Amino acid sequence: MFPEWHNPPDECCGKWTADGKYFVFQSHGQIWALSEKETFPHQFAGKPIQLTSSPLGLFTPLPSKDGKKLFVVGRTYRGELDRTETKSGQLTPFLSGISADQVAFSKDGQWVVYISYPEGILWRSKPDGSERVRLTFPPLLASLPRWSPDGKQIAFFDSSVGKPVRAYLISANGGAPQPMLPEDSEPERDPSWSPDGDKMLFSGQPVDKNSTIRVLDLKTHQVSTLPGSLGLFSPRWSPDGRYIVAMPHDMLSLVIFDFHTQKWSQLAKARVAFPNWSRDGQYVYFFRWLDHPAVLRVRITDGKIEQISDLMNLPTTGNIGPWLGLGPDDSLLLLRDIGTQDVYSLDWEAAR
Repeated sequence: MFPEWHNPPDECCGKWTADGKYFVFQSHGQIWALSEKETFPHQFAGKPIQLTSSPLGLFTPLPSKDGKKLFVVGRTYRGELDRTETKSGQLTPFLSGISADQVAFSKDGQWVVYISYPEGILWRSKPDGSERVRLTFPPLLASLPRWSPDGKQIAFFDSSVGKPVRAYLISANGGAPQPMLPEDSEPERDPSWSPDGDKMLFSGQPVDKNSTIRVLDLKTHQVSTLPGSLGLFSPRWSPDGRYIVAMPHDMLSLVIFDFHTQKWSQLAKARVAFPNWSRDGQYVYFFRWLDHPAVLRVRITDGKIEQISDLMNLPTTGNIGPWLGLGPDDSLLLLRDIGTQDVYSLDWEAAR
């Protein structure tokens, strides 16, 4: 709508004021306005003006008929981190039910990293929440952290809107994040370590038909493209190093690459999100989204799919969409959506 104002664009749900002089709309969770040039109907003058700066997310502005108020939907973003009890299947708060997602455990299970919701800050702590250390700071928006096999480093990517998607490494003890490929011009999303810690997988953006899966040799810093990976994203290396699973750009299936045969094949047909390898490498768990949300798992040996948990009545959320993770015992980790939503009235005092 407004070329080069935001990239990618994020404007939505605009309305004209009753006198036709202003166009109000939402962008990045706040309300903005444009004034109209008087001589040319529906031609805008200048750049958008930000009307609100609220800790709430504000959406769908509606000007009142008398021109004195704006009605908006205000949302608080809050989640409760839960895990499923392995035997009972019941959900219980994890890490005291903090508002955090994208949890990842170190290989020995002694440490966790997670992303605060909705701030997008990377933290490290013990599984009981003690010894907590903050690892990143705005404007960086950390996503999908992964521990190195030796537990010394954490890989993640920056998903800030309007910035190149870059993968970073940071010490588990803190410090400045270091870009993996400082001179790279391609997206570096969703880094995944090889089991020996010598290589890193990453891909392009979701729904990008030109996305490929690339492999970075951390010793030589050489980058190669995985054969047959055009249109694939979100790679995950199996615990034994033999396989890689990924998703096509349409997110309607799960595919697997076998290093022994050097071939890709379809592993599961479903609306797939957030694939996770089981600890023993025999299964891949994933979130089925949109139609009847649920957690499923597929067995590698024969492709058998079974439903693990029905999420129809469990609203989930996350910084990059409803998220699924696994604990060291393959218990499910989910961020329950406990945010609120209300209608607010704002005084409108536009220049006349």
